[in-house]
Amino acid sequence: MPLLADEESETAVALAAELAADRGSRITAVVVVEVPPALPLEAHMFEEEAAAKRALEEARAIAYARGVDVRARVLRARDAGEAIVEEAERSQADLVVLRAPRSRRRWRVFGKTVEHVLRHAPCRVMVDALPRG
Repeated sequence: MPLLADEESETAVALAAELAADRGSRITAVVVVEVPPALPLEAHMFEEEAAAKRALEEARAIAYARGVDVRARVLRARDAGEAIVEEAERSQADLVVLRAPRSRRRWRVFGKTVEHVLRHAPCRVMVDALPRG
């Protein structure tokens, strides 16, 4: 389950935790720190890393309150969608849960990250879509 440091991710964690609790499963919560192409992947991104750790701590607290174990991962990548798909493959995920706003572009339902995950994930993907803003 990919996260951002925002209220929408907290809602996605709660949804994933409810699903996991019903099935006796655990959650892998993922925050992708997207590193710009001009920087090396190992570049210091202190603010982004700190925000990622805070988001994962929130995810742990939400899931633990529902009795669900969380494996937390911070990934560094050029593209969040690719990183999410690779993590889903590596961890042999059964389901990827995303909460995402709808795209403001008429020809696209979601943003590029969600679209990539929907097209390439090795498992089912659940998108809890927010209304257009």
